Amino acid sequence: MLSGKHIIVTAGPTHEPIDPVRYIANRSSGKQGFAIAGALAALGARVTLIAGPVTIDTPPGVERIDVETAIEMGTAVETALPADAAVMVAAVADWRVESAEHKIKKGAGGPPILHLVENPDILATLARSVRRPRLVIGFAAETEHVVDHAKAKLAKKGADWIVANDVSADVMGGERNAVHIVSATGVESWDDALKEEVARRLAERIDAALANG
Repeated sequence: MLSGKHIIVTAGPTHEPIDPVRYIANRSSGKQGFAIAGALAALGARVTLIAGPVTIDTPPGVERIDVETAIEMGTAVETALPADAAVMVAAVADWRVESAEHKIKKGAGGPPILHLVENPDILATLARSVRRPRLVIGFAAETEHVVDHAKAKLAKKGADWIVANDVSADVMGGERNAVHIVSATGVESWDDALKEEVARRLAERIDAALANG
């Protein structure tokens, strides 16, 4: 059991403002991350769930911190340390916009030019931190070459595991998921299942890893 262990989970999208009324976002529903947070709490962990803008009830026994942007999420992760493990499920926007102070109006000059700025890489920053959790798990939402991209992400980010899935269908808003657990020791593929079942299996795998660590 995970009693006495502190685990950070991120979930949902981030919203990156364009102006006071518009933003860049993605289709992440937060369901898988919330399910994982709940499954870890059910095993006795103290769970800090850092959630992007979603309308999902907080799982029992979970401490929830709501954020909006990638920068806010990164700050919340840093503040939540130290932790024994971190499960970075959130679909964090890679880019943000140099946000306008006032609403951008239509004009004769055509569509506005949006200047994009790269967001901080929360997963890579955490994996290289001097306060790095013992187990760092990232997620990879892919639409092609799922396992190959996950292997590349594992090497690039410095995580211990990457949980990869194919989101080319309705996974991001749906109730089911099929994932591949990619680590330095190989690839473990799980059949399609309810997100709650995926969460339960992953929580048990985390429990075993921390127990053997």
